Amino acid sequence: MTQAAAELQKAIFVTLGSDAVLVALLDGGKIYDHAPAHVAFPYITFGRSNAFDWSTGTESGDEQIFTLHIWSKAQGKKETLAIMEQVKALLHGAPLELAGFHLVSIRLEFSEARFDEDLSVHHGLMRFRALTEAI
Repeated sequence: MTQAAAELQKAIFVTLGSDAVLVALLDGGKIYDHAPAHVAFPYITFGRSNAFDWSTGTESGDEQIFTLHIWSKAQGKKETLAIMEQVKALLHGAPLELAGFHLVSIRLEFSEARFDEDLSVHHGLMRFRALTEAI
């Protein structure tokens, strides 16, 4: 993970964890890099992330692709979709502050909500793309 990716993840964690609406939807600030055993549903986990060099001849930058997973045991997809909608409202186009980096843009690229029969949970997946430059 690059330093820009680490700073981006910190900013996302702070942004999501400090939103009263999202915290209420999650019945607490249950946002994890890796969920602890026996955590109560619903919750969010950080998933796969990739970083690619986005530098130009004069600017140093990275393209970050990261995934957030939403996990719910509620009946139907309503809870999962509500959490996903709030996450999108908080992150898509957000002016996040990153230590040592400038966030050029952040946008939702893909989302999916489905029932995972193997785990008996509703699983929301949100893939974001962010562009960062060193300052």
